[in-house]
Amino acid sequence: MTENPLGSLTNYSRFVAELLHRPIVERSTVAVWSDSPCTGIAEGEVFFANGIRLRLREELDFDAGLITSYGYEVYRGTERLYWYDDFPHPKDTDLASTFPHHKHLPPDIKHHRIPASEMGFTQPNVPMLIREIEELPKA
Repeated sequence: MTENPLGSLTNYSRFVAELLHRPIVERSTVAVWSDSPCTGIAEGEVFFANGIRLRLREELDFDAGLITSYGYEVYRGTERLYWYDDFPHPKDTDLASTFPHHKHLPPDIKHHRIPASEMGFTQPNVPMLIREIEELPKA
């Protein structure tokens, strides 16, 4: 697809539906809807055959073709394995290379953060998340 999927509600809805139509995805509650003529939300959970669950929320600006805010959490059962967010931590110089994008990891998952060069606002992040989840071992 050469057209930016973030350019319209229709394009992003189709993009997400096609992306989640794969054997490793057992089911999904992800919905993409518009909350104004130019903006939208993508939110829900994706359940994978390897026992992993992805919770996602994205705020979208279709006029600008951008993700304006996001949060992605990855679970195995009730255990949160890691998460990505764009909450700025300007005093954490270790995250400067991908500011504000970062990943939270154990141990001390709330405070242990690493740069997330794969995350961004200008292109969909979900394909990278799915690739990462596909590589996780089965529970």
